[in-house]
Amino acid sequence: MWLRSFVVVSLLQVSVVGVAQAAGPFGSVNVGNWIGGAFSNDETGAFSHCAATTPYANGVILVVGYNSVGTWTLAFASPSYRFKQGENAAIDVIFDGQEQARLFATANQPNMLTSVMPPNVVRTFQKASLMVATSGRTVLNFSLTSTGPVITALANCVTKVKADGLGKAGDFTKVAAKPQAAPDKQASPPNAGKAARAKSGSGFVVSASGHVITNNHVINGCAGDIKGNLTGEAATVLRVVSTDANNDLALLQTPTTTIKDFARIRDRSIRSGDSVIAIGFPFHGLLTSDFTVTTGIISSLSGLRNDSRFLQISAAVQPGNSGGPLFDTTGQVVGVVTSKLDGLRVAAATGNIPENINFAIKTGALRDFLDNSVVPYQTAEPKGELKTTEIAGSARAYTMLISCNGTEQSDAKR
Repeated sequence: MWLRSFVVVSLLQVSVVGVAQAAGPFGSVNVGNWIGGAFSNDETGAFSHCAATTPYANGVILVVGYNSVGTWTLAFASPSYRFKQGENAAIDVIFDGQEQARLFATANQPNMLTSVMPPNVVRTFQKASLMVATSGRTVLNFSLTSTGPVITALANCVTKVKADGLGKAGDFTKVAAKPQAAPDKQASPPNAGKAARAKSGSGFVVSASGHVITNNHVINGCAGDIKGNLTGEAATVLRVVSTDANNDLALLQTPTTTIKDFARIRDRSIRSGDSVIAIGFPFHGLLTSDFTVTTGIISSLSGLRNDSRFLQISAAVQPGNSGGPLFDTTGQVVGVVTSKLDGLRVAAATGNIPENINFAIKTGALRDFLDNSVVPYQTAEPKGELKTTEIAGSARAYTMLISCNGTEQSDAKR
Protein backbone atom coordinates (compact mmCIF):
# COMPACT_ATOMS: atom_id res chain seq x y z
CA MET A 1 0.00 0.00 0.00
CA TRP A 2 2.85 2.41 0.84
CA LEU A 3 4.31 1.86 -2.64
CA ARG A 4 1.03 2.64 -4.39
CA SER A 5 0.62 5.78 -2.27
CA PHE A 6 4.14 6.90 -3.08
CA VAL A 7 3.58 6.24 -6.79
CA VAL A 8 0.51 8.48 -6.75
CA VAL A 9 2.41 11.23 -4.92
CA SER A 10 5.22 10.94 -7.47
CA LEU A 11 2.76 11.36 -10.32
CA LEU A 12 1.27 14.44 -8.72
CA GLN A 13 4.66 16.06 -8.26
CA VAL A 14 6.29 15.42 -11.63
CA SER A 15 5.36 18.69 -13.33
CA VAL A 16 8.53 20.60 -14.24
CA VAL A 17 7.24 23.70 -12.49
CA GLY A 18 6.91 21.73 -9.25
CA VAL A 19 3.16 21.94 -8.64
CA ALA A 20 2.90 21.35 -4.92
CA GLN A 21 -0.81 20.68 -4.89
CA ALA A 22 -2.17 18.68 -7.78
CA ALA A 23 -5.26 16.60 -8.29
CA GLY A 24 -5.65 13.45 -10.33
CA PRO A 25 -5.35 11.21 -12.05
CA PHE A 26 -8.06 12.08 -14.55
CA GLY A 27 -8.48 9.34 -17.12
CA SER A 28 -5.82 6.66 -17.33
CA VAL A 29 -2.53 5.66 -18.88
CA ASN A 30 -2.02 1.93 -18.41
CA VAL A 31 0.75 0.44 -20.56
CA GLY A 32 2.72 -2.60 -19.39
CA ASN A 33 3.96 -1.71 -15.88
CA TRP A 34 3.37 2.00 -16.46
CA ILE A 35 0.36 3.65 -14.84
CA GLY A 36 -0.74 7.27 -14.82
CA GLY A 37 -3.12 9.83 -16.25
CA ALA A 38 -3.79 13.58 -16.41
CA PHE A 39 -3.39 15.99 -13.49
CA SER A 40 -4.49 19.49 -12.60
CA ASN A 41 -3.26 22.26 -10.34
CA ASP A 42 -5.49 22.25 -7.26
CA GLU A 43 -5.07 25.97 -6.70
CA THR A 44 -6.27 26.99 -10.17
CA GLY A 45 -8.05 23.86 -11.41
CA ALA A 46 -6.17 24.21 -14.69
CA PHE A 47 -4.70 21.22 -16.51
CA SER A 48 -1.07 20.80 -15.47
CA HIS A 49 0.50 17.67 -16.95
CA CYS A 50 0.16 14.02 -17.91
CA ALA A 51 2.46 11.48 -16.28
CA ALA A 52 3.10 7.76 -15.96
CA THR A 53 5.30 5.85 -13.55
CA THR A 54 6.76 2.40 -12.99
CA PRO A 55 8.63 1.02 -9.92
CA TYR A 56 11.92 -0.91 -9.99
CA ALA A 57 13.46 -3.51 -7.67
CA ASN A 58 16.36 -1.11 -6.95
CA GLY A 59 13.89 1.04 -4.99
CA VAL A 60 13.67 3.83 -7.57
CA ILE A 61 10.51 4.82 -9.39
CA LEU A 62 10.77 6.33 -12.87
CA VAL A 63 8.22 9.01 -13.71
CA VAL A 64 7.79 10.30 -17.26
CA GLY A 65 5.81 13.50 -17.67
CA TYR A 66 4.56 15.73 -20.48
CA ASN A 67 3.13 19.07 -19.46
CA SER A 68 0.62 21.46 -20.99
CA VAL A 69 3.29 23.60 -22.65
CA GLY A 70 4.95 20.66 -24.39
CA THR A 71 7.91 19.89 -22.10
CA TRP A 72 8.97 16.27 -21.45
CA THR A 73 10.40 15.36 -18.05
CA LEU A 74 12.05 12.31 -16.54
CA ALA A 75 12.02 11.99 -12.75
CA PHE A 76 13.76 9.61 -10.34
CA ALA A 77 11.81 9.13 -7.10
CA SER A 78 12.37 7.06 -3.99
CA PRO A 79 11.06 7.09 -0.39
CA SER A 80 14.70 6.89 0.74
CA TYR A 81 15.74 10.14 -0.99
CA ARG A 82 16.36 13.19 1.21
CA PHE A 83 17.09 16.13 -1.05
CA LYS A 84 17.04 19.79 -0.12
CA GLN A 85 14.42 21.88 -1.91
CA GLY A 86 15.98 23.21 -5.13
CA GLU A 87 19.05 20.98 -4.91
CA ASN A 88 20.56 20.26 -8.36
CA ALA A 89 22.26 17.16 -9.72
CA ALA A 90 23.76 16.05 -13.02
CA ILE A 91 22.62 12.61 -14.16
CA ASP A 92 24.45 10.83 -16.98
CA VAL A 93 22.28 8.33 -18.84
CA ILE A 94 23.43 5.71 -21.34
CA PHE A 95 20.91 3.87 -23.51
CA ASP A 96 21.67 0.34 -24.72
CA GLY A 97 25.36 0.96 -24.10
CA GLN A 98 25.56 3.43 -26.99
CA GLU A 99 23.62 6.70 -26.82
CA GLN A 100 24.70 8.94 -23.96
CA ALA A 101 23.24 12.17 -22.58
CA ARG A 102 23.58 14.37 -19.52
CA LEU A 103 20.40 15.43 -17.74
CA PHE A 104 20.29 18.31 -15.26
CA ALA A 105 17.82 17.51 -12.49
CA THR A 106 16.29 19.57 -9.70
CA ALA A 107 14.75 18.45 -6.41
CA ASN A 108 11.34 20.11 -6.44
CA GLN A 109 10.41 17.66 -3.68
CA PRO A 110 12.66 15.97 -1.06
CA ASN A 111 12.12 12.50 -2.53
CA MET A 112 12.38 13.25 -6.23
CA LEU A 113 14.83 14.58 -8.83
CA THR A 114 13.15 15.90 -11.98
CA SER A 115 14.93 16.71 -15.24
CA VAL A 116 13.80 18.08 -18.58
CA MET A 117 14.22 15.59 -21.43
CA PRO A 118 15.32 17.21 -24.73
CA PRO A 119 13.59 15.83 -27.86
CA ASN A 120 16.61 13.73 -28.88
CA VAL A 121 16.67 12.07 -25.45
CA VAL A 122 12.93 11.40 -25.64
CA ARG A 123 13.46 9.68 -29.00
CA THR A 124 16.22 7.50 -27.63
CA PHE A 125 14.37 6.70 -24.39
CA GLN A 126 11.35 5.69 -26.45
CA LYS A 127 13.29 3.07 -28.41
CA ALA A 128 15.85 1.83 -25.88
CA SER A 129 15.76 -1.45 -23.94
CA LEU A 130 18.19 -0.54 -21.15
CA MET A 131 19.10 2.71 -19.41
CA VAL A 132 22.04 3.13 -17.06
CA ALA A 133 21.86 6.29 -14.92
CA THR A 134 24.93 7.59 -13.08
CA SER A 135 25.08 10.45 -10.59
CA GLY A 136 28.21 10.78 -8.49
CA ARG A 137 29.01 7.29 -7.21
CA THR A 138 25.47 6.00 -7.70
CA VAL A 139 24.90 3.76 -10.72
CA LEU A 140 21.41 2.40 -11.44
CA ASN A 141 20.17 0.09 -14.19
CA PHE A 142 16.65 0.35 -15.62
CA SER A 143 15.18 -2.22 -17.98
CA LEU A 144 12.94 -0.18 -20.28
CA THR A 145 9.75 -1.85 -21.46
CA SER A 146 6.73 -0.33 -23.21
CA THR A 147 8.43 3.07 -23.38
CA GLY A 148 7.31 3.62 -26.97
CA PRO A 149 3.59 3.16 -26.25
CA VAL A 150 3.75 5.12 -22.99
CA ILE A 151 5.33 8.15 -24.70
CA THR A 152 2.59 7.99 -27.33
CA ALA A 153 -0.12 7.67 -24.65
CA LEU A 154 1.20 10.71 -22.75
CA ALA A 155 1.34 12.79 -25.93
CA ASN A 156 -2.22 11.69 -26.69
CA CYS A 157 -3.20 12.57 -23.10
CA VAL A 158 -2.01 16.17 -23.41
CA THR A 159 -3.60 16.60 -26.84
CA LYS A 160 -6.95 15.20 -25.70
CA VAL A 161 -7.14 17.14 -22.44
CA LYS A 162 -6.20 20.43 -24.09
CA ALA A 163 -8.90 19.84 -26.70
CA ASP A 164 -11.70 18.34 -24.59
CA GLY A 165 -10.90 19.25 -20.97
CA LEU A 166 -10.28 17.10 -17.90
CA GLY A 167 -13.98 16.29 -17.61
CA LYS A 168 -13.82 14.07 -20.69
CA ALA A 169 -10.59 12.28 -19.77
CA GLY A 170 -10.64 8.57 -20.65
CA ASP A 171 -8.25 5.83 -21.64
CA PHE A 172 -5.37 7.74 -23.23
CA THR A 173 -3.79 4.57 -24.60
CA LYS A 174 -6.59 4.35 -27.13
CA VAL A 175 -6.95 6.69 -30.09
CA ALA A 176 -10.66 7.02 -30.65
CA ALA A 177 -11.93 6.70 -34.19
CA LYS A 178 -14.02 9.54 -35.49
CA PRO A 179 -17.70 8.60 -35.15
CA GLN A 180 -19.58 8.07 -38.37
CA ALA A 181 -22.85 9.95 -38.58
CA ALA A 182 -25.87 7.76 -39.26
CA PRO A 183 -27.54 8.41 -42.65
CA ASP A 184 -30.39 10.86 -42.34
CA LYS A 185 -32.14 12.15 -45.41
CA GLN A 186 -33.55 15.06 -43.45
CA ALA A 187 -30.23 16.14 -42.00
CA SER A 188 -28.21 18.92 -43.58
CA PRO A 189 -25.05 17.69 -45.30
CA PRO A 190 -21.66 18.53 -43.78
CA ASN A 191 -20.41 22.01 -44.63
CA ALA A 192 -23.88 23.00 -45.84
CA GLY A 193 -23.83 26.41 -47.45
CA LYS A 194 -20.07 26.25 -48.09
CA ALA A 195 -18.88 25.51 -51.61
CA ALA A 196 -16.60 22.47 -51.86
CA ARG A 197 -13.53 22.64 -54.02
CA ALA A 198 -10.73 20.22 -54.77
CA LYS A 199 -7.50 20.77 -52.85
CA SER A 200 -4.27 18.86 -53.17
CA GLY A 201 -0.71 18.60 -51.96
CA SER A 202 2.08 16.08 -51.79
CA GLY A 203 3.25 13.41 -49.37
CA PHE A 204 5.62 10.48 -49.11
CA VAL A 205 5.62 7.00 -47.56
CA VAL A 206 7.99 6.60 -44.59
CA SER A 207 7.43 3.00 -43.46
CA ALA A 208 6.72 -0.47 -44.77
CA SER A 209 3.41 -0.22 -42.86
CA GLY A 210 2.18 2.46 -45.26
CA HIS A 211 2.63 5.55 -43.08
CA VAL A 212 2.54 8.73 -45.15
CA ILE A 213 3.88 12.16 -44.17
CA THR A 214 2.41 15.42 -45.45
CA ASN A 215 1.76 18.94 -44.15
CA ASN A 216 -1.06 19.53 -41.70
CA HIS A 217 -2.31 22.41 -43.84
CA VAL A 218 -2.71 20.02 -46.79
CA ILE A 219 -5.41 18.01 -45.00
CA ASN A 220 -6.78 20.67 -42.67
CA GLY A 221 -10.38 21.39 -43.65
CA CYS A 222 -10.79 18.30 -45.83
CA ALA A 223 -14.44 17.32 -46.21
CA GLY A 224 -14.85 13.58 -46.70
CA ASP A 225 -12.15 11.12 -47.73
CA ILE A 226 -8.48 11.99 -48.07
CA LYS A 227 -6.96 10.15 -51.02
CA GLY A 228 -3.42 9.26 -51.96
CA ASN A 229 -2.15 8.48 -55.46
CA LEU A 230 1.17 7.04 -56.46
CA THR A 231 1.94 7.94 -60.07
CA GLY A 232 0.19 5.52 -62.42
CA GLU A 233 -1.74 3.75 -59.66
CA ALA A 234 -5.33 3.94 -58.44
CA ALA A 235 -6.17 6.23 -55.55
CA THR A 236 -6.51 4.80 -52.04
CA VAL A 237 -8.32 6.32 -49.06
CA LEU A 238 -5.87 7.43 -46.37
CA ARG A 239 -6.58 7.31 -42.64
CA VAL A 240 -5.46 10.21 -40.45
CA VAL A 241 -3.22 8.84 -37.68
CA SER A 242 -2.02 12.04 -36.01
CA THR A 243 -1.39 15.72 -36.68
CA ASP A 244 0.89 18.46 -35.37
CA ALA A 245 -0.44 21.88 -36.34
CA ASN A 246 2.43 23.68 -34.59
CA ASN A 247 5.06 22.04 -36.82
CA ASP A 248 2.66 21.69 -39.80
CA LEU A 249 2.94 17.91 -40.01
CA ALA A 250 0.33 15.20 -40.53
CA LEU A 251 0.65 11.42 -40.47
CA LEU A 252 -1.64 9.36 -42.69
CA GLN A 253 -1.75 5.65 -43.42
CA THR A 254 -2.72 3.72 -46.52
CA PRO A 255 -4.70 0.47 -46.10
CA THR A 256 -2.68 -1.32 -48.75
CA THR A 257 -0.10 -3.87 -47.64
CA THR A 258 1.78 -3.84 -50.95
CA ILE A 259 4.17 -0.99 -50.23
CA LYS A 260 6.97 -1.26 -52.79
CA ASP A 261 9.39 1.12 -51.12
CA PHE A 262 9.57 4.00 -48.67
CA ALA A 263 11.79 7.00 -48.00
CA ARG A 264 14.80 6.90 -45.69
CA ILE A 265 15.62 9.88 -43.49
CA ARG A 266 19.15 11.27 -43.47
CA ASP A 267 20.88 10.54 -40.16
CA ARG A 268 23.47 13.31 -40.45
CA SER A 269 22.98 17.06 -40.36
CA ILE A 270 22.99 18.93 -43.64
CA ARG A 271 24.98 22.11 -44.32
CA SER A 272 24.29 25.47 -45.92
CA GLY A 273 25.20 25.26 -49.59
CA ASP A 274 24.44 21.53 -49.95
CA SER A 275 22.43 20.61 -53.04
CA VAL A 276 18.84 19.46 -52.63
CA ILE A 277 16.02 18.08 -54.82
CA ALA A 278 12.32 18.83 -54.22
CA ILE A 279 9.67 16.48 -55.61
CA GLY A 280 5.91 17.04 -55.54
CA PHE A 281 2.68 17.74 -57.38
CA PRO A 282 2.34 21.53 -57.88
CA PHE A 283 -0.79 22.97 -59.52
CA HIS A 284 -2.29 19.51 -59.99
CA GLY A 285 -4.91 19.57 -62.72
CA LEU A 286 -3.29 22.57 -64.37
CA LEU A 287 0.21 21.23 -64.96
CA THR A 288 1.35 17.64 -65.56
CA SER A 289 -0.35 14.79 -63.72
CA ASP A 290 3.11 13.40 -62.95
CA PHE A 291 5.25 14.81 -60.18
CA THR A 292 7.75 17.58 -60.88
CA VAL A 293 11.40 17.73 -59.91
CA THR A 294 13.28 20.92 -59.02
CA THR A 295 16.81 21.43 -57.74
CA GLY A 296 18.56 24.03 -55.61
CA ILE A 297 20.65 24.41 -52.48
CA ILE A 298 20.23 24.86 -48.75
CA SER A 299 20.27 28.66 -48.53
CA SER A 300 20.02 28.81 -44.72
CA LEU A 301 19.68 26.47 -41.75
CA SER A 302 16.81 28.52 -40.31
CA GLY A 303 13.50 29.88 -41.56
CA LEU A 304 11.63 33.13 -41.05
CA ARG A 305 12.74 35.09 -37.99
CA ASN A 306 15.51 32.53 -37.35
CA ASP A 307 13.03 29.68 -36.77
CA SER A 308 15.39 26.74 -36.29
CA ARG A 309 12.73 24.16 -37.19
CA PHE A 310 13.01 25.07 -40.86
CA LEU A 311 15.47 25.09 -43.75
CA GLN A 312 15.49 27.84 -46.35
CA ILE A 313 15.93 26.38 -49.83
CA SER A 314 16.35 27.78 -53.33
CA ALA A 315 14.68 24.84 -55.10
CA ALA A 316 11.53 26.21 -56.77
CA VAL A 317 8.26 25.09 -55.15
CA GLN A 318 4.66 26.03 -55.87
CA PRO A 319 1.22 25.43 -54.31
CA GLY A 320 0.84 21.65 -54.31
CA ASN A 321 4.48 20.94 -53.43
CA SER A 322 3.51 21.22 -49.75
CA GLY A 323 4.16 18.00 -47.88
CA GLY A 324 6.53 16.60 -50.50
CA PRO A 325 10.00 15.23 -49.77
CA LEU A 326 13.21 17.25 -49.97
CA PHE A 327 16.20 15.03 -50.82
CA ASP A 328 19.95 15.35 -50.58
CA THR A 329 22.12 14.16 -53.47
CA THR A 330 22.29 10.63 -52.04
CA GLY A 331 18.51 10.23 -52.20
CA GLN A 332 17.77 10.58 -48.50
CA VAL A 333 15.10 12.85 -47.04
CA VAL A 334 16.45 16.02 -45.44
CA GLY A 335 13.16 17.88 -45.04
CA VAL A 336 9.46 18.23 -45.78
CA VAL A 337 8.59 21.03 -48.20
CA THR A 338 6.12 23.34 -46.47
CA SER A 339 5.88 26.84 -47.97
CA LYS A 340 7.26 29.65 -50.09
CA LEU A 341 7.66 33.28 -49.18
CA ASP A 342 4.63 35.38 -50.12
CA GLY A 343 6.17 37.43 -52.93
CA LEU A 344 3.30 39.88 -53.29
CA ARG A 345 3.21 40.65 -49.58
CA VAL A 346 6.97 41.15 -49.38
CA ALA A 347 6.90 43.29 -52.54
CA ALA A 348 4.18 45.48 -51.05
CA ALA A 349 6.23 45.93 -47.87
CA THR A 350 9.69 46.37 -49.40
CA GLY A 351 9.18 47.30 -53.05
CA ASN A 352 11.22 44.24 -54.12
CA ILE A 353 10.01 40.86 -55.37
CA PRO A 354 11.84 38.00 -53.57
CA GLU A 355 13.12 35.10 -55.65
CA ASN A 356 13.70 31.47 -54.71
CA ILE A 357 12.97 31.83 -51.00
CA ASN A 358 11.21 28.64 -49.93
CA PHE A 359 11.08 26.55 -46.76
CA ALA A 360 11.16 22.96 -45.59
CA ILE A 361 10.65 21.38 -42.16
CA LYS A 362 13.87 19.88 -40.79
CA THR A 363 14.20 16.18 -40.09
CA GLY A 364 14.58 16.86 -36.35
CA ALA A 365 10.96 17.99 -36.06
CA LEU A 366 9.91 15.23 -38.47
CA ARG A 367 11.62 12.50 -36.44
CA ASP A 368 10.17 13.80 -33.17
CA PHE A 369 6.72 13.63 -34.74
CA LEU A 370 7.28 10.10 -36.09
CA ASP A 371 8.70 8.93 -32.75
CA ASN A 372 5.71 10.29 -30.85
CA SER A 373 3.45 8.45 -33.30
CA VAL A 374 5.53 5.24 -32.92
CA VAL A 375 6.25 4.92 -36.65
CA PRO A 376 8.93 2.34 -37.63
CA TYR A 377 10.78 4.67 -40.02
CA GLN A 378 14.37 4.13 -41.11
CA THR A 379 17.39 6.41 -41.16
CA ALA A 380 20.53 6.11 -43.24
CA GLU A 381 23.96 7.67 -43.51
CA PRO A 382 24.62 9.61 -46.73
CA LYS A 383 26.76 7.57 -49.12
CA GLY A 384 27.64 7.99 -52.78
CA GLU A 385 25.94 10.73 -54.78
CA LEU A 386 23.23 9.82 -57.27
CA LYS A 387 22.03 11.53 -60.41
CA THR A 388 18.87 13.57 -60.06
CA THR A 389 17.16 11.18 -62.49
CA GLU A 390 18.03 8.24 -60.23
CA ILE A 391 16.64 9.99 -57.15
CA ALA A 392 13.43 10.86 -58.99
CA GLY A 393 13.13 7.31 -60.28
CA SER A 394 13.34 5.87 -56.78
CA ALA A 395 10.96 8.50 -55.37
CA ARG A 396 8.25 7.46 -57.83
CA ALA A 397 7.53 4.38 -55.69
CA TYR A 398 6.67 6.38 -52.57
CA THR A 399 5.86 10.02 -53.45
CA MET A 400 2.08 10.61 -53.36
CA LEU A 401 -0.44 13.11 -54.61
CA ILE A 402 -2.67 13.91 -51.60
CA SER A 403 -6.14 15.19 -52.47
CA CYS A 404 -9.55 15.83 -50.96
CA ASN A 405 -12.55 18.12 -51.20
CA GLY A 406 -12.26 21.15 -48.97
CA THR A 407 -14.49 24.11 -48.25
CA GLU A 408 -13.67 27.54 -49.60
CA GLN A 409 -13.43 28.66 -45.99
CA SER A 410 -10.75 26.10 -45.15
CA ASP A 411 -8.94 26.74 -48.39
CA ALA A 412 -8.79 30.43 -47.62
CA LYS A 413 -6.99 29.65 -44.34
CA ARG A 414 -4.17 27.79 -46.06
